[in-house]
Amino acid sequence: MELDPTDIKLVHLLQEDCKKTTKQYADSLQLSKTAVYERIRRLERNGVITQYVALVDKEKVRRDFMVLCQIRLVQHTKENVLKFEREILKLEEVSECFHVGGDYDYILKIHVEDMKSYREFMLTKLTTINNIGNTQSSFVINEVKNSPAVHI
Repeated sequence: MELDPTDIKLVHLLQEDCKKTTKQYADSLQLSKTAVYERIRRLERNGVITQYVALVDKEKVRRDFMVLCQIRLVQHTKENVLKFEREILKLEEVSECFHVGGDYDYILKIHVEDMKSYREFMLTKLTTINNIGNTQSSFVINEVKNSPAVHI
């Protein structure tokens, strides 16, 4: 789908705050409410907009201890990769999982309450997954930039 400049502006507005009314977006874009409504529906239909979410303050829900965990599999076969990925999808502490190239096979973004919680997560959940050969954890000191928006 080809996005025109108005589509791009609308996507930016939605990424900033998707709870505004269609009228508010229409006023910002100098379009009618109907035109904006139709553009949003077209963006959704074509998969440009995939979902709407509420972002949570991690500190207020006591999940502000963030860990980036690099994982190397013992053997990198199709069966092992798919099994590992199925198991990771079950772990609610893992907010993001990336299959990467380089020294490690995966990078996990994990949110827990504190170091004690992370240790418990490692012992009772992560290390029970077969075929993990090596892990390396980095603990986030400060988030310098964190944006779910994709610049287009």
